[in-house]
Amino acid sequence: QVQFVESGGGLVQPGGSLRLSCVASGGIFSIYAMGWYRQAPGKQRELVAVISSDTSGSIVRYVDSVKGRFTISRDTTKNTLYLQMNSLKPEDTAVYYCNVGGHPFDPWGQGTQVTVAS
Repeated sequence: QVQFVESGGGLVQPGGSLRLSCVASGGIFSIYAMGWYRQAPGKQRELVAVISSDTSGSIVRYVDSVKGRFTISRDTTKNTLYLQMNSLKPEDTAVYYCNVGGHPFDPWGQGTQVTVAS
């Protein structure tokens, strides 16, 4: 069974930075593109960053709202996905989840809360 364990969230002031981590188990990490999703209160979950598998060149893509500020990366030796978030804005406040990019698996992890406020 797949399992996702996210960590690294917290409270940060506008303009600050955070680095999220996600350990994925269940034998999927090296096979699939992986992504970071977020869900803000009252909004649908959205995919904000995705990275293809190592064998597919680790190609990255971002939603326009985070381009130039967020960086997704993966360490296949550790089954770990990262999201470096810089220049954070209040609108980045959400629960952040990792999962397979574009075709998420159930169950989702518990997510990690990111709150950007002064």
